[in-house]
Amino acid sequence: VQLQASGGGLVQAGGSLRLSCAASGSFYAINVMGWYRQAPGKQRELVADISSGGSKNYADSVKGRFTISRDNAKKAVYLQMNSLKPEDTAVYYCNSNVQLRFWGSPQDYWGQGTLVTVSS
Repeated sequence: VQLQASGGGLVQAGGSLRLSCAASGSFYAINVMGWYRQAPGKQRELVADISSGGSKNYADSVKGRFTISRDNAKKAVYLQMNSLKPEDTAVYYCNSNVQLRFWGSPQDYWGQGTLVTVSS
């Protein structure tokens, strides 16, 4: 299973970016898909995640500004980030909880990370 993330970059405060992440490989199903971020000197934190059924969960710091979505047919997850703030600067990682076979436990996979820099 591979996760390929894209869409990071440099943006001014108040601007917008859209992150994309697509899963590839052989597997039975994808459960939760999500985005995490890690700022310099800080621990990785959950930004938002979305279940296969569409239930969404957001960190308090991004509620009302970020929107997570997924396309199950494309095995992809997206993060629309609006009203960006300098404190949103971080490396953003996509994560997928993948069921490799219909039996057995699901496993977490991570994308390579994409840098988002918000200038003030």
